[in-house]
Order: sequence, then structure tokens, then C-alpha cells
Amino acid sequence: MIDAALLPLQRHVLTPPARWLVARGIHADHLTLAGFILGLLAVPALAAEAYGLALALLALNRLADGLDGTVARLTTPTDRGAFLDIALDFVFYALFPLGFALADPAGNALPAAVLIAAFVGTGSSFLAFAAIAAKRGESAAAYPAKGIYYLGGLTEGFETIAVFAVMCLFPGFFALLAYGYAAACALTTALRWHQGWRAFSAKM
Repeated sequence: MIDAALLPLQRHVLTPPARWLVARGIHADHLTLAGFILGLLAVPALAAEAYGLALALLALNRLADGLDGTVARLTTPTDRGAFLDIALDFVFYALFPLGFALADPAGNALPAAVLIAAFVGTGSSFLAFAAIAAKRGESAAAYPAKGIYYLGGLTEGFETIAVFAVMCLFPGFFALLAYGYAAACALTTALRWHQGWRAFSAKM
């Protein structure tokens, strides 16, 4: 919901370290893959109920995710990089709740499954809209630097990471947070379906 508003601040903060990385030959794809690995490590940390470590790995994952795009813009953005960025992000979002389910299967498995199912809705509607928009030669004015058409909504990247962070800080409330955020994701999906229905109803 506020990703577009945060982009100028993100670029201002991340450009100096990104320039430092570029000067040392670090490529955007390296950061994307490193961030994904850090995100994967959060799953066993959550399963072991090491919530502080999981939160730190979450923060590092997001830092790498911000830096890879900044490094790409300072060098040469590629379609491969855009593909890796979104594909690995979506997998990470689905795996994070799994860590809580592994920590407490009896209490967390169902809410984690509901949240992951809700992510399928937001993710599929996001990617379907992007695919059709690309076919029609359209671009998102609010996200001009994104490698694909970036469709906003009620639950975007910032909100998802904020909820994940709160889950780490208050793991006892995971089920409540998961159900609540799943409902918000379901609303986002419905709004995107409506937006796609209206945007693509007219012929090109």
C-alpha cells in the first residue's frame, strides 16, 4: 500500500552502499541470491523458535532485496535480474510462515496454510496482471524502475515484511496475525481481480 511512497527514501539510503558494492564488482544477481539464502535460513531459525535470529535474517534478506535493485539501476538492469527478484521473493514469502508451522504444528499449521493460500491469491493476481499488461505494452507509472508491471494493493511488500517482523516479536500471536493478514490479502486479491476485469475489458 505504501511501497511507492517509500521508494525515494529507499533509494536515498541505499545508493551509497550500492555504489560501494558496484565498485567492488558485486552484481545485482549476487545480492538477489545471497538475500534468498539468508531468507531460507530464517525458516529453520523459526522452526527452532530462535525468533530473534529469524528477525535478523529477515532484515538481512530485505536489505539485500533493496540493494540488488539499486545496484542494478547503477549498472545495467536485466530481465534475468527482474525475473530472479520477483520469483525468489514470492517463494520466500510463502516459506516464512512455514517456519512457524514447523515450530508449533498443532497451533500454527492451519493459520500458516491459510496465509500461504492467501499469498497464492495475491501473487497469482499480481503476476497475471503483469503478464497481460506487458502484452499490451503498458507500464506502472508509480513504479517506473521495476522490471515488470508492478501492481500495487492493500498488502504489498512493506506490509508483508512488517507483519512478518511482528510475528517474530510476538510469536504467541502468530495465528491471529496470520488469519488477519490472510483476510487483508484476500481483499487485495479481490480488488486486483476487479482492477484486471476493468483494465482488460476493452480491446487493445
